[in-house]
Amino acid sequence: MHTLKRISKVFEAAAEIPFDDSSKFILMSDVHRGDGSWADDFSKNQNLYFAALTHYYNENYTYIEIGDGDELWKNRKLSDIIQVHSDAFWLLSKFFNEGRLYLIFGNHDMVKRNDKCVQNNLYRYFHEPEKKYIPLFENIKLHEGVVLRHRVTGQRILLIHGHQVSFCDYTLWKFSRFLVRYLWRPLELFGVNDPTSTAKNYDKKDTVENKLTEWVIREKHMLIAGHTHRPMFPEVGDPPYFNDGSCVHPRSITGIEIADGSITLVKWNVKTKNDGQLYIGRDVLVGPRRLEDYFRYSQIGDKAHTIN
Repeated sequence: MHTLKRISKVFEAAAEIPFDDSSKFILMSDVHRGDGSWADDFSKNQNLYFAALTHYYNENYTYIEIGDGDELWKNRKLSDIIQVHSDAFWLLSKFFNEGRLYLIFGNHDMVKRNDKCVQNNLYRYFHEPEKKYIPLFENIKLHEGVVLRHRVTGQRILLIHGHQVSFCDYTLWKFSRFLVRYLWRPLELFGVNDPTSTAKNYDKKDTVENKLTEWVIREKHMLIAGHTHRPMFPEVGDPPYFNDGSCVHPRSITGIEIADGSITLVKWNVKTKNDGQLYIGRDVLVGPRRLEDYFRYSQIGDKAHTIN
């Protein structure tokens, strides 16, 4: 199947989330929660992530994770990841219990497209201190993509991970997982980067972004993805392809907020007060800009605003 048709198929089958200008969403992807070992790329940013999600929970945002939430190429057992990052999953369960959590799977957690896998691993988890199973995300439904549909205008925004346009990450994902798990994971200990990784290969990033942008141009629909780990925020009038970045940037995490009818690209990192005290704070990278300006998209622009 042609990669652009693959995106359209996800778009047509996606569950819809109604929203309006009073709705508030935080979109994050590529969290890559691991097992706490040296290969756990999320560990160094786990405090940033927890602080950011605590803020969004208190401010009544809905959290949408756009794929690769858990690192299941390097790691075999989701239960190990849940045990190590139990505080993050506890917070996510609070979102879920209030109907404010949606999870999309990516290539690194593609196993979650299997309903049996989700039922066995995410409905509940074994709590070691109490030696019993505790509810986590009971009866949760995982998605390949979701669509935000505006209650008033009917305009739609497609949310997908973005690996659908990569042959190796979609069709050959099991082979890619084998290479990562048994070849590149051990070599990372010696500082060798995985050359097959989209996040670490600029040519692959460009290819993925070009294909996603091509779909936006053809279909005239706004699209928000992850996968490349490279935040993207287009100018008004350019093709509305957005990317929320990742939670494994060096010393920071990024995300996209949709609130009050506007869209904003934000970064959370450690800051220093005048007295030298450290704290975790939020920076606006681009925006806020009105969603309606992107919904009026009708002409092809030049280039998206890339955040380095």
